[in-house]
Amino acid sequence: MDAWVTGIGIFGHGFNNWPIARAILRGEAHPSGSALPIPLCSKLPAAERRRAGKVVNLALGVGFEAVAAAGANAQTIPTVFATSSADGENCSAICTALASPDPADHSISPTRFHNSVHNAAAGYWAIASGAMAPSTTLSAFDGSFSAAILEALSIFGTGADHVLATVFDAPYPGPLDRARPIQAPLAVALVLSREHDSRSLAHLHVSLAERPADPMRNPSLEPFRRGSPPARGFPMLERIAIGERSRVCLDYLDDLRLQVEIDPI
Repeated sequence: MDAWVTGIGIFGHGFNNWPIARAILRGEAHPSGSALPIPLCSKLPAAERRRAGKVVNLALGVGFEAVAAAGANAQTIPTVFATSSADGENCSAICTALASPDPADHSISPTRFHNSVHNAAAGYWAIASGAMAPSTTLSAFDGSFSAAILEALSIFGTGADHVLATVFDAPYPGPLDRARPIQAPLAVALVLSREHDSRSLAHLHVSLAERPADPMRNPSLEPFRRGSPPARGFPMLERIAIGERSRVCLDYLDDLRLQVEIDPI
């Protein structure tokens, strides 16, 4: 399967947009020591902006960055959202309420409930962008980045010219974080296109392979790759940033990897 990367968005871990991340991945800069607060999505109406959780704003921010970079239409582009944990803070609060000695004393608000569903980001995206295009939400643990790429590429079979794939995750609060540790909030979005155009950054040829996943070329960035599911795609982004033709394997299943041949512009 083939596609062109025409737009990238990223936020978290000190990678606060694609130009900054590109410099870090090229070894020209270092991630900032303190992460910026996740910005609220200005494209949401005020009421929804108040209700949206951190991970929703995280996902929407990188999605709009990638779409703007690609010159795509947010209203018409099909979307794929992938997250291993979705809104961990919300999940923790609901679990705490249900596990309390008297759950009736800890009522769960409708807002908290509707933010708890796994496809909440897709719903808020539709509100923020006015989108009526098809959208898929999925989860594949640490293979969520690769699963999103495969799903996005499959959408080209429906006749779509562009697809937005957004992968995002954030840490759970304690005690759930002990069962599922995630280093820090991070989201990555890619606009994949069927054809080359003036904004294209790289050509991708995607297949499956049984060899191990590749680490980061820069060892100092390897803890970031292993720290959260969206960062499992960093080896591919590193090669795009460097501008080097290469092949990498990304985490997917226990015994199967996503192999990506990258040909930068």
